[in-house]
Amino acid sequence: MKIASYHEKGFLVIKVEGRMDIATSPEFEKNCAALTEQGNQNVVLDFSDLEYISSAGLRSILAIAKKLKSTGGSLSLCALTGLVKEVFDLSGFDNFLPIYTDAEHALAGDGK
Repeated sequence: MKIASYHEKGFLVIKVEGRMDIATSPEFEKNCAALTEQGNQNVVLDFSDLEYISSAGLRSILAIAKKLKSTGGSLSLCALTGLVKEVFDLSGFDNFLPIYTDAEHALAGDGK
């Protein structure tokens, strides 16, 4: 798994590539926690290059969402495709996390 981040329009965009599973989720959660502890409270997770996500990955995302919400921040997801989109559709995460078609729409807050 590769993780890259950049700032745009007041958001921290975290781009995740590869697989998010039991082996890589702790690294993902640790990196996200470090970034949010630096004061980044509005986060967009860009999953355009994420190939697979397991329940461990979903738990990590839920933990990050709860942490951000408790400090007045927000978490949005974008660019879910294939199996990753299917997992999110089945899990019901789309009921409590905004999911956008791409990073551009996520940063604008429209075009779900």
